[in-house]
Amino acid sequence: MPELPEVETVRAGLQELVRGFRIKSVEELHPRVRKSASLSPIRALEGARIVDINRRGKFLWFELDRPEVLVAHLGMSGQFLIAKEQGARARHIRASFKLSKGLQTKTLVFNDQRTFGWLSVEEVVDGIPTSVAHIAPDPFDSEFNRSEVIKNLSKRKAPIKSALLNQAIMSGVGNIYADESLWRAKVNPQTPGNSLSSNHLGKIVDRAIEVMAEAIERGGTSFDETYVNVNGESGYFEFALAAYGRTGQPCPRCGTPIDRAVIGQRSSHFCPRCQR
Repeated sequence: MPELPEVETVRAGLQELVRGFRIKSVEELHPRVRKSASLSPIRALEGARIVDINRRGKFLWFELDRPEVLVAHLGMSGQFLIAKEQGARARHIRASFKLSKGLQTKTLVFNDQRTFGWLSVEEVVDGIPTSVAHIAPDPFDSEFNRSEVIKNLSKRKAPIKSALLNQAIMSGVGNIYADESLWRAKVNPQTPGNSLSSNHLGKIVDRAIEVMAEAIERGGTSFDETYVNVNGESGYFEFALAAYGRTGQPCPRCGTPIDRAVIGQRSSHFCPRCQR
């Protein structure tokens, strides 16, 4: 599932490639592509100009020259791609947007193999769409409050791994970057949040910011074709992973085989020696 670095990579690509374009026409090609709570069919946005692309956590939205916005969640395998005139084409297109700016035309498609992603026409309150209002600011948001995040983590009896995945505390962190953050902070993922000192919690938050910033620089993490950027290119942060998905492989820090445990129905990867 795309996490903050992957969604940010997509946002930046969309901003570069479609900002300023006008939506000439829209086709909804799958019955589940539009969220049931959407204010209207997506085609109601025909004629709107794309002003900017914004993001919070794993959500992104198209700011338009009208009060409504187009919100997108990539789910497990959602992709925004500029359709190619020649060569291989996307095989699971759920929505298609014909765009124009002056003499330029482009086709932007929403491709989603597993159909858990969605699009939605929504209102905004204080700049935030309706479906995004329930999640906390992510570490790259101007409203992010590090002290408040540490305070909220310290109240949780749940394992710190589960608390890191709670989007109401700090958005954007998913399974990959939670494992990597805890490995860097040398904290066992099963440790209850309320048993950790503020210093330890602060280190975890800082390592989360650090690892996600590095992942953004490398275009995110691609294990297969379900995550690519808008040009169809894969990210390469997977080559820098120290814990996630490395069960049985040596810890890059001490050489101990990486262990795996199930925490909150999610696989967690950690070093049993470094992360006691």
